[in-house]
Amino acid sequence: MAEKRDYYEVLGVNKNATDEELKKAYRKLAKKYHPDANPDNKKEAEAKFKEVNEAYETLSDKQKRDMYDRFGANGPQGFGGGNPGGGYYSYTSSGFDGFDIDLDDIVSSIFGGGRTRRRERQTNRTK
Repeated sequence: MAEKRDYYEVLGVNKNATDEELKKAYRKLAKKYHPDANPDNKKEAEAKFKEVNEAYETLSDKQKRDMYDRFGANGPQGFGGGNPGGGYYSYTSSGFDGFDIDLDDIVSSIFGGGRTRRRERQTNRTK
């Protein structure tokens, strides 16, 4: 996986930036790199625009920002079985997802079933 740039660096703010400073930096950069505003260099502008969006999406959400500050862009290595997109910690095209914990999955892995599966079986039987 390619090394991601530091989100604070992407937005041009320091690590102690306030929500207002983040928003101001994001709006400025989003306007600057919007693909429609860069018809001569659309591909590069789109890549920068996505990077700016990803950085802002992460840093503007308190929980995601805390996780980012703790683990960085690559997240806690090995958590969730090292399966990006399938574990508890993942990235999507829209950015940093932080932890996606489903208690039914945890219960299911510990007790071999979980409430959701039992409910699905009961629903299928009644059809």
